Amino acid sequence: MAGSTSWRKQWFPKAVVPMVAAGVALGTVAIGGSANATTPTVSVERARPTIVLEHGAFADGSSWSSVITRLRADGYPVVAAANPLRGPAADAAVLRSVLDGVKGPKVLVGHSYGGSVISAAGANDPDVKALVYVAAFLPAPGETALELTGRFPGSTLPDALNPVTYTPAGGAATTDLYIQADKFRHQFAADVPVAQAAVMAAAQRPIAQSALAEKATTAAWQEKPSWDIVTTQDLNIPAEAQLFMARRAHSRITEVAASHSVAVSHPALVARVIEEAAKAGR
Repeated sequence: MAGSTSWRKQWFPKAVVPMVAAGVALGTVAIGGSANATTPTVSVERARPTIVLEHGAFADGSSWSSVITRLRADGYPVVAAANPLRGPAADAAVLRSVLDGVKGPKVLVGHSYGGSVISAAGANDPDVKALVYVAAFLPAPGETALELTGRFPGSTLPDALNPVTYTPAGGAATTDLYIQADKFRHQFAADVPVAQAAVMAAAQRPIAQSALAEKATTAAWQEKPSWDIVTTQDLNIPAEAQLFMARRAHSRITEVAASHSVAVSHPALVARVIEEAAKAGR
């Protein structure tokens, strides 16, 4: 991307005259003018930012599939990062390694617990131009996902969980959390077709229980513009909790009657909000 921009800056002036005569456009540089004009009109569109998507607990990168298709069709480069789901600090470090490999402006998008991760990873990074939270956590320093969920009534997640002990090679035992397969659709994806929700349940990624109790240490939304999609039929993070966090962050809020899996059930809406953030941050 950087090489392409440098190439245009170096060679575009030499190509202006023949391209004006031909009345064509090259890349993001458009040239036009009337028969009476003495000087051609040149408009330069800035490069689109890369959209970096971070999934949350009980999901994986495929949860963004239909959103990715729409963003790419509109010309946005997209990266769907793999979230280890071990804890906000460790997961943010992994995401930052991904961001280091993406040159130019970026928009970070986090679903659910992924909101905690982008809030940490995006802080103090001048290339991160905007944040988009999708049915997500926006913790302030010192807050945890567990605390924010419990602050407001409505979450039925605790009764749907299946805790599993996990012991990594050479490490200490930890508790991983899954959603019980027979409760997955009702709890997580009530507005997703039955067959598709069953596949999502089978492919779900567990989150370390300790990750939900880990305190945030920084919050990128305190320094960067943010957008927030609030899901009013959410059984994981109550809508009241989502609205509290979004309003506190002065986010541009879009409310939708959807389950926690809004990126799957309403991909067009999610893509539209992401593109709004991308255009505003350019």
